[in-house]
Amino acid sequence: MPEGHTVHRLAAAFTSGLAGDRVRTSSPQGRFPEAAEIDGFVLLGAEAVGKHLFLAFAPSEDVDIDAPVVRHVHVHLGLYGSWTFAGDPGFADVHAIGAPRVRFGEREEGLDAGAAPDWRRLVPRPTTRLRIAGPRGLADLTGPTACEILDAAGRQAILDRLGPDPLRADRDLAGRRRFVTAVRASRTTIAALLMNQRIVAGIGNIYRAELLFRARLDPFVPGRDLTEGMCEGMWEDLVALMDYGARTGRIVTTQPAHRDIEARIVERSRGTRQNGDEDEGVVPREKSFYVYHRQTLPCRLCRTTVRSQQLAGRTVFWCPRCQTARSRRAVWTREHPAAAWAYDDAAA
Repeated sequence: MPEGHTVHRLAAAFTSGLAGDRVRTSSPQGRFPEAAEIDGFVLLGAEAVGKHLFLAFAPSEDVDIDAPVVRHVHVHLGLYGSWTFAGDPGFADVHAIGAPRVRFGEREEGLDAGAAPDWRRLVPRPTTRLRIAGPRGLADLTGPTACEILDAAGRQAILDRLGPDPLRADRDLAGRRRFVTAVRASRTTIAALLMNQRIVAGIGNIYRAELLFRARLDPFVPGRDLTEGMCEGMWEDLVALMDYGARTGRIVTTQPAHRDIEARIVERSRGTRQNGDEDEGVVPREKSFYVYHRQTLPCRLCRTTVRSQQLAGRTVFWCPRCQTARSRRAVWTREHPAAAWAYDDAAA
């Protein structure tokens, strides 16, 4: 499932490629007939909140985004959803975001043999839930968990049930305070709390595993046992990590000095894919993580076997030797990697 930084990249792609344009909307699959309601509308803008994407449509570009006439297309990609983009040069910085997908240009229909791909002639796949086409390019949505049209009240209802997003204005002191207060008020394990979108919006399994490792935290410690400093340190580290992810499209949590140590990963059948894996110069996925999908392999730092366990339907990954901080009495601040390592953005 795409994590929060990915959805923010989606919002940026829509803003740069289609915002302000009058667009055509359709549902080639037929499962989103509401697309006809906004066909010919102007896309006012795109907004990411956690793992949720909102696209605001109005009859004309001079409509205030808070006006009752505005319709918000709400999309949650879930495990299988993806957006695929095609258009004129410079239309979008990404070709696709989401679950494994086929890049436009690999399966075109109606093109002459040897012809250069023309996005205006691309036939949507039968699984396309929503197509949005503007004067410079188009975006196709397939396989989302949610795709619906909401009014302002419906959009606000979703926002009200989400915790602070480290990539929005919520990252400020108020957002940090909301996160710290919510964690310390709960008896639930910190591993489960970090996946609760009401506690913090946008974290997925990779960020959860890596954040806890970098904080040296036992995944199974109750939130109420953590100190305020522990929680604030996690928040600051999360902001830095997700900032990097939003700008590059990749999750990289390892420090350069650790990447060649036990540079292996336990792949699933489809592998742990990230955007840009095929690009030269990026940190490969087998060097990007400390514990995520490294169960049964030696920890990069202490060589203890990395473990995994099911918790609330998702797999937790951790090093039982490195991740021992679990109480108010733990000597934690000296060990906190955000202070000791200072996330190296440039080197990543």
